[in-house]
Amino acid sequence: MIRSLSRAPWVLALLCWLIAGLARAQLTIEIVGGGATTIPIAIVPFASDAYPLSTTAVVSADLARSGLFKVVDAGGVVPRPSRAEEVRYGDWTSRGADAVVVGSMTPQPDGRIEVRFALLDTVKQGQLAAFTYVVPPTQLRATAHRIADAIYEKLTGDVGVFSTRIAYIAKQGPRYELLVAEADGFNPQSIVSSNEPLLSPVWSPDGTRIAYVSLENKKPVVYVQTLSSGGRQVVANFRGSNSAPAWSPDSSRLAVTLTKDGGSQLYLINADGSGVQRLTSSAGIDTEANFAADGRSILFTSDRGGSPQIYRLTVGSGAIERMTYDGSYNVSPRNLPDGRGFVFVRRDGGRFNIALQDFATRQVQVLTQGSLDESPSVAPNGKLIIYASETGGRGILAAVSSDGRVKQRLTAAASDVREPAWGPLLK
Repeated sequence: MIRSLSRAPWVLALLCWLIAGLARAQLTIEIVGGGATTIPIAIVPFASDAYPLSTTAVVSADLARSGLFKVVDAGGVVPRPSRAEEVRYGDWTSRGADAVVVGSMTPQPDGRIEVRFALLDTVKQGQLAAFTYVVPPTQLRATAHRIADAIYEKLTGDVGVFSTRIAYIAKQGPRYELLVAEADGFNPQSIVSSNEPLLSPVWSPDGTRIAYVSLENKKPVVYVQTLSSGGRQVVANFRGSNSAPAWSPDSSRLAVTLTKDGGSQLYLINADGSGVQRLTSSAGIDTEANFAADGRSILFTSDRGGSPQIYRLTVGSGAIERMTYDGSYNVSPRNLPDGRGFVFVRRDGGRFNIALQDFATRQVQVLTQGSLDESPSVAPNGKLIIYASETGGRGILAAVSSDGRVKQRLTAAASDVREPAWGPLLK
């Protein structure tokens, strides 16, 4: 089987482990490179934000971590505004802020909290957005991510992904865990653990399930696990190897790599393991399928031409075309959500890096500079790619923007982390 190779620079960063039976890797994010231009924004501490996890601090951290915003110091302004009509624009333009966020948090009789915020343009002196949420205290962190998403979208024109989740594999000693955490690395939850390797986690597009490969039975077997119940189902346990699951856009089917008929080839199966359909027939290894957003085509890796390269299969007709020609090793394709291209792992001079290729022009841009960058996964807005890398002989996660400018690094204390998978947008 062709191994996907991609780990390195984008920094989501410093994983602080929580101990609760098993050590759980909590990711913290370190920014190591920002965008060419940043939007200066002041985020005024919300009135009555005295809760253990500050909503204002989470919003500020989300925006700063994106690399697209410069958070301006909001201290020292008296009186401190909490509503749009209380904002004196000169207080903020004098500090260089192009935008300002104000808000408040008000306890309700039923124990919930009313969270209000407003986003204002200090240059045009007008309100850009305002929302009110009434949530239980347990939902304050999620609400902060929603606020950051709203600000991000209003100021950049792109959908925010702070409310999404990520999955990844953590290894400490002989133990492997599949973990799911918030996009900023907080609140990691163990989905499954094993003394045998866990591989290739991938989210269903509806966000309810994760498919992955486990070697707990001493061979690769594909499982699908339902997150709400914790129940899991074997969906591919045929003779030989079962690997590299990839969901169809409607979450009804999976493309998998099987060796049951001799050689590694692509098959399509229903999400319950029924209805096996062979997709490719070649003398080489066909693996690492990835559906286009419209479901009409599948990118995959194959060495049918003599070296590992990326090909595209048209689902309806079965037609196959080669997509990569530059270099002798290109693997692990992942379609961009907007359909304009794909990211992949490229080997050049002994180094493995994440690259992006445009479908129309076939131009390739190398996005990372690590020595062993692998397993790319694209954020649902297409603006960020999370991947696995290595530092000091230990696996870490990293991220890079699709233009290569913003970089983050994610690490976990006393553990290896790898095989990241970015979850879908919340409905």
